[in-house]
Amino acid sequence: MQIFPAIDIKDGNCVRLVKGDYSTAHKVAENPLDTARSFEAAGAEWIHMVDLDGAKDAALVNKDIFVQVAKETNLKVEVGGGIRTMEAVDYYISNGISRVILGSAAVKNPEFAKEAVAKYCDKIAIGIDARNGMVAAEGWLDTSDVYFVDLAKEMEKIGVKTIIFTDISRDGTLSGPNLDQLREINSAVSCDIIASGGVSGIDDIIALRNEGLYGAIAGKAIYTGDLSVADAISQGAEPRDLSKYFAKAELIPAIVQESSTGEVLMLAYMNEESMRLTLETGYTWFWSRSRRELWNKGATSGHLQKIVSISGDCDDDTLLIKVEQIGAACHTGNHSCFFQPIGFKPGKKN
Repeated sequence: MQIFPAIDIKDGNCVRLVKGDYSTAHKVAENPLDTARSFEAAGAEWIHMVDLDGAKDAALVNKDIFVQVAKETNLKVEVGGGIRTMEAVDYYISNGISRVILGSAAVKNPEFAKEAVAKYCDKIAIGIDARNGMVAAEGWLDTSDVYFVDLAKEMEKIGVKTIIFTDISRDGTLSGPNLDQLREINSAVSCDIIASGGVSGIDDIIALRNEGLYGAIAGKAIYTGDLSVADAISQGAEPRDLSKYFAKAELIPAIVQESSTGEVLMLAYMNEESMRLTLETGYTWFWSRSRRELWNKGATSGHLQKIVSISGDCDDDTLLIKVEQIGAACHTGNHSCFFQPIGFKPGKKN
């Protein structure tokens, strides 16, 4: 899991807010560039930066600071706040910013978001900031009637690869991330999800890693000393703990479903190693009970299964895997292994 140390800029200063309230802004570091360099020295590859003035004023107020960090460090910089036009996106990308975050624009001007994604592909991320599950915009000052997962699905349709999700009620509070909402959005779309808001220490980093998220943003906890960037990076890189799924048995059933249609394609079995390979590669791996070996679905036939989402059941002993099926799922050539109907008429003795 990628760790994104955060620097929020207001009036040229490094600040943190509580729950997005501008009146709570307090300075947390002296110099943005020096702070970024300290994150780089601790092992960070990315930095998450937000123009708080820009988010409120719909303008690139602190752009020079972000460009300076991109040019004078080796960090990959992602920037959000106040980006409402293609000219703004072009400016940042052409000046070394690695990823531009569209927030309010995604809600209020989806055609702009679509244009930006078409032009810059994975250099565009969508920031989805929610209050009680509803998307907020304009520096979190306005709350829409759009549910956060619905917006995520719309963004996925236009080709968005990365979504940054923030539960505003947790942001700057050190109260822990909203794992329920993160789990919901992560299972609903195939986009990489970056968690933002509430990280209080290393236990939260581990919890987010174990949810299978692409990344986590850490801000206030770094500045209070509750979390070191180096520790967060180390734990984020550790393999997630899958042992809970195999507490009852070495093998668990995995139901494979076509994501686009809901059709059940097949049933196979996973052990911990095959589940880890599935998560690492993005394609299904199983354990053959007859051959006693790992197998990658479609490796021979080319009928691969690209992972869209993986969910555990309420007892953590069965998996539901939604995939994009390439070709037939069944060795018989049928799209689904479940193609032989058993005669049955409801209400009658069969």
